[in-house]
Amino acid sequence: MTVLKILIGDDHRIVREGLKQVLADAPDIEVVAEAETGPDILRRVASFGGDAGLNTLSAVLLDIALPGRDGMDVLQALKKSWPQLPVLMLSTYPEKQYAVRCIKLGAAGYLNKSANPDDMIAAVRKVASGGLYVSALTAEALASAISKNSGSGAGKSGTETLSHREHQVFRLLTAGKSVGEIGAQLGLASNTVSTYRLRILEKTGTKNDVELALYAERHAKTPDL
Repeated sequence: MTVLKILIGDDHRIVREGLKQVLADAPDIEVVAEAETGPDILRRVASFGGDAGLNTLSAVLLDIALPGRDGMDVLQALKKSWPQLPVLMLSTYPEKQYAVRCIKLGAAGYLNKSANPDDMIAAVRKVASGGLYVSALTAEALASAISKNSGSGAGKSGTETLSHREHQVFRLLTAGKSVGEIGAQLGLASNTVSTYRLRILEKTGTKNDVELALYAERHAKTPDL
């Protein structure tokens, strides 16, 4: 029996312990490493020697909301340095909000942390074996995104037009973070964050942070977030 070696990247210990407990029920899955921050995740992956299959690391389970450097940034860094290493994104956000974005960035799957244990184990096995794990909700979001992007791509609006960095700033603004806090978390100057904020307001047709938060709430059930 081939044992799948997994690294968990999540800043909450209780989440890591819960994931380990779930995966412990699968005899073919072993959690061999944990990390709390983006830089630590990259260092731990490097310590295993690189792409999947080298020095036993089979896949990474990666939280989308990490402190300092968010999960999507870490995902991009992982895929740049180790393109063959499967990454399963984990989040408390609904699939329709971030699944499409993560898969476009190279994730092998997206799973909500509220998923039942059987789905978690199935997802890990799927991505670690080289497959793409797509839940029914993720498949629906992907189909919608493909439909919207067919043809010339005209008609895009709102969050669909945001760049990756703008989307990061958007998410933090609507979470109540200040410009200074966002700058510190993303490693950006406050002036740069302010520029992104203005672009986001323009693209979403909102005038201030309150309207932006209401916009995010209204669109929370749509796949373009």
